[in-house]
Amino acid sequence: MPSRCPPVNTRPRLTVPAVGGSIHPRMPFAYFQRLSRRQQSIYLRSDKITAVPLPGAAALRPLVVELGAALESGDRALTESACQLLAGALGRALGLPTVRVTVLAARPHAKWGELHGLYESPGRPGLPPTITLWMRTARQKRVVAFRTFLRTLLHEICHHLDYHLYNLPDSYHTEGFYKRESSLFHQLVPEDTDEGRR
Repeated sequence: MPSRCPPVNTRPRLTVPAVGGSIHPRMPFAYFQRLSRRQQSIYLRSDKITAVPLPGAAALRPLVVELGAALESGDRALTESACQLLAGALGRALGLPTVRVTVLAARPHAKWGELHGLYESPGRPGLPPTITLWMRTARQKRVVAFRTFLRTLLHEICHHLDYHLYNLPDSYHTEGFYKRESSLFHQLVPEDTDEGRR
């Protein structure tokens, strides 16, 4: 089932409508109250995981720099290749199965906004999950800012983590989920480096 991801750093747009306030003191997203008991249990499990220890993070930072250069060049195929290299290295470091990354041009958009990324489970056994990213804005067709693009890739990898590392039956946009995304980002792009200031 695809996981449709909203723009980075905004409240998630989900299939369950967000109505009213949260009934749980730790739940910032109002849709929690609309979930079944089983779904709430999965949500709470996800919310408790707030960091992703990344072995050998420093060794992966050159791949992040390569991704930044590829994105800046505006070359879709080069950007896709750099994303695949980084996703593969992250997967190996974390013991994850292979995920295929596809990079397309301008983001799809509708009344709800622009789609930044998409994680899809394989349709049949033997195929890897797929992450689809869009490297240009919907209307002006400008190349997406590097930090936003990298966070979107890590966001989709976090969905992959939920299913294959944490063995969660569903992957919800919990507060813990966004903290895991930030955890990966700050290990790959420490703020006191040149990459972190780009």
